[in-house]
Amino acid sequence: MPDARPETLAAIEAAVWRELAAATHDSAHGWRRQVLATRAGDGADARTLVLRELDAEARTLFFYTDARSHKAAQVAQHPAGTIVAWCPALSWQLRMRVRLELEVEGLSVSSRWARLALTPAARDYMAPSAPGTPLDTPAVPARAGRTHFALLSARVGSIDWLELGDSGHRRASFDAAGARWLVP
Repeated sequence: MPDARPETLAAIEAAVWRELAAATHDSAHGWRRQVLATRAGDGADARTLVLRELDAEARTLFFYTDARSHKAAQVAQHPAGTIVAWCPALSWQLRMRVRLELEVEGLSVSSRWARLALTPAARDYMAPSAPGTPLDTPAVPARAGRTHFALLSARVGSIDWLELGDSGHRRASFDAAGARWLVP
């Protein structure tokens, strides 16, 4: 968490990216789990994802998913999304407009799968049926013979940052047009 409360727009934006980077390694960080909203049919769909990596220079967040999931199909149809994250320790909320891309093959996918394959988390991408498939019992299905692991990247186009504080709230926006203060 930041040592001191950032006061300038530049300091706030830098702190946001430092905290996002910290969340990729700290499972207790409030921003480790983020909500991704995508377009689904005539409405929206939202789910919680675990932030796995980020490239701050490219303003891109990385998540893992099952290639057969509803979100994968939604991203293929409409690659725009919104990510919302809340960190109680910071009292900061992020709302990020993102451009999504799903990769199911290639070096980016295979190198990450190689690291994940020997961990218990690999089971999530080896189920014989797609996520959300109805089951007759609550039992976890056996592993399939192949993986359905995919890499979901979210390139951040804009960030709406909100700080809730006892002495007042602050809000700012960061995008291609620059940084600016907003009414909370």
